[in-house]
Amino acid sequence: MRETIEIRMLSSVSDLTEAEWDSCACPEAADGGRPNDPFTTWRFLSALEQSGSVGTGTGWEPHYLAAYLGGMLIGVAPLYAKGHSQGEYIFDHNWAHAYERAGGRYYPKLQIAVPFTPATGRRFLTHPDFAESGRSALMQGAMQIAEQNRLSGVHATFCTEDEVITGETLGMMGRKSQQYHWLNDGYESFDAFLQTLSSRKRKNIRKERERANSFGGTVHVLTGDAIEPEHWDSFWQFYQDTGARKWGSPYLTRAFFDIAHETLRDDMVLILAERDGTYVAGALNFLGRETIYGRYWGCIEDHPCLHFELCYYRAIDWAIEHGLLRVEAGAQGDHKLARGYMPTVTHSLHWLRDPGLGRAVQEFLTAEAAAIDEEIEILTEYGPFRKTYVEEKE
Repeated sequence: MRETIEIRMLSSVSDLTEAEWDSCACPEAADGGRPNDPFTTWRFLSALEQSGSVGTGTGWEPHYLAAYLGGMLIGVAPLYAKGHSQGEYIFDHNWAHAYERAGGRYYPKLQIAVPFTPATGRRFLTHPDFAESGRSALMQGAMQIAEQNRLSGVHATFCTEDEVITGETLGMMGRKSQQYHWLNDGYESFDAFLQTLSSRKRKNIRKERERANSFGGTVHVLTGDAIEPEHWDSFWQFYQDTGARKWGSPYLTRAFFDIAHETLRDDMVLILAERDGTYVAGALNFLGRETIYGRYWGCIEDHPCLHFELCYYRAIDWAIEHGLLRVEAGAQGDHKLARGYMPTVTHSLHWLRDPGLGRAVQEFLTAEAAAIDEEIEILTEYGPFRKTYVEEKE
């Protein structure tokens, strides 16, 4: 007789040890290397909790899922009860408004995601020996919890394509979105990358880098123990400025950066621009096994092209130097295309308890997917690469 997989809800990631959680979240790191996805590690999710960036009053209430088979932990998922749709980057505001105008209650909903983090990775985190069964059990468990508690639905954002395939077989709806990613074609240097671009784009990038680096100061690229506690005082200023302009208030608390300094600095690359003894701008990146993830940028002085240099070009430099396969530069930003970041499909999964809302959303998603595919095809055609280089790649 087959054993049943048991799904439990946890109010804190600390209900499991770091080793237990990471055995499902990043089993590849057991060899001492980096995790594929730094954002689903115990240490990252714990930093969000300990700092008060998620929890009571934030609209992100932790209710992590854990799947057990015969007493063995075979899967986990970062699940949150959401009281709003902020900090998700794959937007469902229109669905919420339509449902509430029709008399429904959209919030709270269940969100399987890394808060405030538009980076693709596994969301249904399973032990390697139970990938499919664990994934299915976690998905079904989330939907059952929503059904039993009469919640509007379950949403898994920035998940993998494999997870979408599994989810659709269980009645969930796949959704396509789009970001810009830079892909490393084995470049030996930044200049080797530039040689693959059209002459006009190549010249423009060189001019931008020259302008950026003539801001009158020095750019520091720091990771691990080279990051000092006082660096976060400056970066907090940058982050607050960006957060106020983009979101109204910052998502992360100041305490997050203090905790991150203790537990995450080996996972980070902090790029700071210093002028006359003062840090005036900065960009924070996280490191995965194959990817550098651009996350936050801010400044207290405006200098031409410095944003492009710190956020995009220095990240490419790092990826080339360290043999990483890609740079994910976060959400949105058509301006990234001219700088070598190409349109890339991202995925999410959705299940809505109300069948009428589900049918309407499915019609929308079908039309949206076709539009996303067409947009990516057009943008790719207008990409910065030389036609001969593209032909050689094909």
